[in-house]
Amino acid sequence: MDPARDWPKLLALVVIGAVASAINAVAGAGSLISFPALVGLGVPSLPANATNFVGLLPGRVTSFIPFWHKLATIRGQLVLLLPPTLVGAGIGAWLLRMTGDRLFEILVPPLILAAAFLLAIQPRVKAWASRNHRKVGAPTAILLQFLTSVYGGYFGAGIGIMMLATFALYMDGSLHEQNALKIVFALAISVVASGTVLASGLVDGWAALAMLVGGLAGGYWAGKWMLKLDETRLRGAIVTFGVLLAGYYAVRTYL
Repeated sequence: MDPARDWPKLLALVVIGAVASAINAVAGAGSLISFPALVGLGVPSLPANATNFVGLLPGRVTSFIPFWHKLATIRGQLVLLLPPTLVGAGIGAWLLRMTGDRLFEILVPPLILAAAFLLAIQPRVKAWASRNHRKVGAPTAILLQFLTSVYGGYFGAGIGIMMLATFALYMDGSLHEQNALKIVFALAISVVASGTVLASGLVDGWAALAMLVGGLAGGYWAGKWMLKLDETRLRGAIVTFGVLLAGYYAVRTYL
């Protein structure tokens, strides 16, 4: 984008960056707002995907600040799952450079709907696992996180919902602790993907900068606000948001 000619679009992207980063902090699906917005403002699909990774990266950093004190309680999961997260994100970002994103656009609605459903039944899954003393082992947890990270490095829409849905299968702790882990892994995926797409030359620098400015504020304040929410209400809000986004993207993609 040309800042002299496209300044109204850049101002709009500041707001979009703030909103998408806030949604990422709460539900991890901000890309479903910012990616279509970039395309609607004239950025081609593949550069829009690449620009989206870079533009939302700072917002992911600021959204984690309110969760900093949770690091001590999720250290074990971080050590176990960060390596497959980084490897998976790298593979996904490589696929983004090698292929178009039409296939993932088609798959996004059912993936998000399935993830929202899994999150909705998360308490029952966790209760069943506890009651029957059954939990997914470390190899399966690593595989699930790896596959999620491949998707995240390629497109990433709804990745936070997908991670929250699987965490109950192998992670104890509160939803806020799971959110902290989700934000760390989403940040790691974004760093890997951003570095890859920056090297590929796909990023629209001015559009990414505009989203970055808005995202710095949006991610931080949403993260602080989320810590004050009741866990049951937070889960319900995330599930509702996921269903609405799946419906929106289904209409946009299939009709």
